[in-house]
Amino acid sequence: MDNLFGELRLGHLRLAPLGARRRTKVTASQAAAEYTGRWGWTVATGDPAGSATAPTRCPCGTPRCAAPGLHPVPGAERRARSAGAEDSVLFPTGRAFDVLDVPEQAGLQALVRLERMGTQVGPVLAPPTGRLQFLVAAGTARRLPDLLYRMGWDDAALDLACHGEGGYVAAPPTVLGGLGPVRWLRRPTRDNAGCPPEARLLLGTLAYACHRSRERTAEPAWIAS
Repeated sequence: MDNLFGELRLGHLRLAPLGARRRTKVTASQAAAEYTGRWGWTVATGDPAGSATAPTRCPCGTPRCAAPGLHPVPGAERRARSAGAEDSVLFPTGRAFDVLDVPEQAGLQALVRLERMGTQVGPVLAPPTGRLQFLVAAGTARRLPDLLYRMGWDDAALDLACHGEGGYVAAPPTVLGGLGPVRWLRRPTRDNAGCPPEARLLLGTLAYACHRSRERTAEPAWIAS
């Protein structure tokens, strides 16, 4: 499953995926079979044509859509499929899990801190869009405003979104917009696939990392350096 697992860098740290890398190429149908058969997750299929021409802003109108151009859009006709084309694999959110979506750099910083603290982080997706996506307990999207309020982040301008009921995120090995494949940064395991972590365990650290990342971006270059 080599194309499902990549590695990301944070300064001198290399965050390699857990488990040995294998040099076999996994097809969308094989990946979908593993997600449903091994982990018990619901999967959906997207239009393969969309994976090569996914728009920057999805026709569904959802800000930060995690499966742009790939999922069914109400009122839109599905494009014809090329013979033998592979579907894209999608996770419908709000069922087995919701997904916290943050900028890649902030997500990496938060991940390092969480794992140093011994926090059990669930599966983490790394789409080729400069974001990281943390799988958390279903229902998080609905409770996110209250969770942020309780943690004191309700009035902060955070680049943090949550995909919940009615949403989709692209799953490995789906290719997004010609940018490259979606990969696992932290893959599902027996311990976390059926019971993703409660968002409150991750949210404070993720919110702080997003806040600090935004502050650094706003700083003048001579200060940031």
